[in-house]
Amino acid sequence: MEDKAALLQKLEHKNARLSALVKKYKQSHHLQNALIQLSEQASTVAELNLLYPAIHNILQDYVPSKSFYVVLLNQFTNTLELSYFADEKDGISIPLNQDHNFSQGVTGYVFKQGKTTYYQGNEMQKAADKGHFKLLGSPAEHWVGVPVYREKQIIGVLVAQSYDKKQSYSEQQIELLEVMSLYLATAIERVKKRELLESEVKIRTRALTQSNEALNLEVEQHKKTLERQHILFKISELATQSKHIEEVYQQVHEIIKSITYAKNLYIALYDKKSGWLNFPYCVDEFNPNTQPRPFAKGYSELVLSTEKTQLIDSIRAEKLIKSGVVERPELVPEQQIATSWLGAPLKTSQGVIGLIVCQAYQNKHIFNHDDCELITFVSHQIASVLQTHLASQAIKRSNQNLEHRVAEKTKEIRQTNMHLQMQIEERKKIEQQLYHDAHHDSLTGLPNRSLFLTQLEKTLQHYQRYPEQEFAVLFIDLDKFKDINDQLGHQAGDQFLIGVAESFSQCIREHDLLARLGGDEFVILLTHLTERQQAEDVAKRIIKLMKKPFCMKGICVQSGASVGITYSKTHYKHTDEIIRDADAAMYYAKNAGRSRFEFFHPLLNVTTNNQEFEASHHLDALPMHFRSSEIITLNEQFQSEVLIEAFGEHPVLGSTSFDILKKFAADKAQQLEVELLLLDQACKQAQAANLGVALLPCSALLLEKIEFQALCLTLQSQINKKQLCLLFNEQEIRYASAVQISNLKQLSDQGYAIGLNDFAKDRCELNLLTELNFDYLLLSSTFSKRVLQQQSYDLQLQGVLAITKIKQVKVIAKGPSILNFRALLDTHGLSLFVGKQHAINMLSPADATLDSSEQQQN
Repeated sequence: MEDKAALLQKLEHKNARLSALVKKYKQSHHLQNALIQLSEQASTVAELNLLYPAIHNILQDYVPSKSFYVVLLNQFTNTLELSYFADEKDGISIPLNQDHNFSQGVTGYVFKQGKTTYYQGNEMQKAADKGHFKLLGSPAEHWVGVPVYREKQIIGVLVAQSYDKKQSYSEQQIELLEVMSLYLATAIERVKKRELLESEVKIRTRALTQSNEALNLEVEQHKKTLERQHILFKISELATQSKHIEEVYQQVHEIIKSITYAKNLYIALYDKKSGWLNFPYCVDEFNPNTQPRPFAKGYSELVLSTEKTQLIDSIRAEKLIKSGVVERPELVPEQQIATSWLGAPLKTSQGVIGLIVCQAYQNKHIFNHDDCELITFVSHQIASVLQTHLASQAIKRSNQNLEHRVAEKTKEIRQTNMHLQMQIEERKKIEQQLYHDAHHDSLTGLPNRSLFLTQLEKTLQHYQRYPEQEFAVLFIDLDKFKDINDQLGHQAGDQFLIGVAESFSQCIREHDLLARLGGDEFVILLTHLTERQQAEDVAKRIIKLMKKPFCMKGICVQSGASVGITYSKTHYKHTDEIIRDADAAMYYAKNAGRSRFEFFHPLLNVTTNNQEFEASHHLDALPMHFRSSEIITLNEQFQSEVLIEAFGEHPVLGSTSFDILKKFAADKAQQLEVELLLLDQACKQAQAANLGVALLPCSALLLEKIEFQALCLTLQSQINKKQLCLLFNEQEIRYASAVQISNLKQLSDQGYAIGLNDFAKDRCELNLLTELNFDYLLLSSTFSKRVLQQQSYDLQLQGVLAITKIKQVKVIAKGPSILNFRALLDTHGLSLFVGKQHAINMLSPADATLDSSEQQQN
């Protein structure tokens, strides 16, 4: 028994020793890994402000150090300064705003003591009460400070602290902090040296750049020299070219412009025999047509009399006037007096023949001596050129006299030819007028049916070759036009049609075509379209324009416009099909209430009898199914929300969204019954699929007084309110009644999530976002695309995002091609998008109703 007890004692001793060795080796391993990572960071990090976060990340693997900071000694001010700070409670302003910063606190105490200090619980408060230091910031439950040394000299303190009582620091963790502090100074020196090296590289680069700039300046000066030499070559060419004298003056002006400021320039010629100055060329801000004048006491006369270049500024001008050398006319306004004037004589072998002058007003330019020397040199070259051309001009005058006599003799022949030409032009005008009258409406001047069909035929042929270049036809019928004729007379009706034609022309682009078919029917051909919304925008502008009353003879009549729209389709083969479909859509819009627009729909051409027609699209008889779309981010990360939309299988339309099918409901009761059933089925689908939040589009009909009670009963049968969000169309909410708005607010108050669907499709109503508490906002695809095209829409989006951020509304971009623009829209502030659709099977409304009735009977 004693041998066994001794054996057990030996084994326990060995186990304890092995545990200690394992713990020691584990600690050594942690130290080694930490030092290796610190060395790697010191070798790779380029700046000190990046080194400290890296050290913090290393420590977090081994030490609970969410609150961590480093304080180093500033050698110049001899004060402790914060190099890195991360704290769970205090912001960086707390330590910086404290008196004496760190020198009077526990950090300064560790710096003065020069040894590691660890406080737990109230130990720090007790030490502060003894006067060892002052408490700064929020008190920590565990605080450890380790001095940082460089060559046996303390340079700072490394501190880790914890506000959690359970999160203390072990001896091994404190030892790790001490080891890290030993290597911290070396790492800081390595990073500082790297920063110094990069600074030296930048200085050398700057020096090389300056040297390169000096070289470029020298090259520019050499270029200017070559340019001046090239200018002299141009002047020499003027002497050999047989140009008109006015063209020579213009060429001289261009040459002067290339060497100095010459916005205002004139050339004066002096006739010594008559004593008059002529100005054959003058370009001036105030006096473009200078008249000849006799020799007087002006700046020009000073140049001619001295035969020297004169540079006159405001100061010299006053001196010349006071001395009587120059006399200035009294009626010249002050702003028309040159503030800098430069004139050079035109000297030839026969003497001075004139001068060339550049001048500047209102201190726009100040001529200097370089300009003076340059224009003097150029004027000598120009003088001989002008002398040559003036001589040739005299010869040309004699030739012109001869040509004048010849011209007089041929005048009768020219008049005969002109009369014949006028007859030809008159016949062409008559032919053009006949063609115009044949293809345009005599009242409004618009293209008529013939010209419109011709252009539509060309557009259709072009579309068949290039299907990507889409078009649309708008068939417009004016409402209550007969009332205008009956009440105001046919003359007023004609004036009304003329005004309508002018107004419609302002609603379309230059390359679009507006035509009058006859009576009060107009058509518009829109080409180069990219989406249906563009045709819809034109129709809305026309309808809005026609809502204005037409007044004449003190009587005002309210008119309007019913617009039918057909969009380009590949199955169109003849223009008659296009006109037929646009006309059918127009009659549907007129029968649906007038002053509205409708796109052509295949149902409009169904030729079955009324009973079959009504039965073919009874909503409660159509098979229904759901399609779901996940809400995703730019990186295609799925969110908790899913958009669920209802679709019906129509015998004519095929698979069509419920938003379109509900337009053909027999009455409100049928639409309400089907929509509530779909809502119930969608909620069950969401619960079965365990969706986070199901976004369900609903119509504003559910918000009316009686219908809202049925909606509340349906919603009360659902188990989880937070799993459901009702989306209402933004256009319907914009025109909703006070009762509907009140019921919408009541839904939100009852805890149901609500949202706006197809927001900003035609305009951006920010007041809806501020008046109601929405949880979700689905942007229309039209608005999302236009954000990328026009800056005004981006500004509207920023306003939407600002309001939704304040009201904590989630903004989601939707549309069939929105996935292609996610990266671009993300730069504009959008982060959530509607993903691809997936089909969800469900019962038709008829089957679902049957099942529910059977369950009640059972």
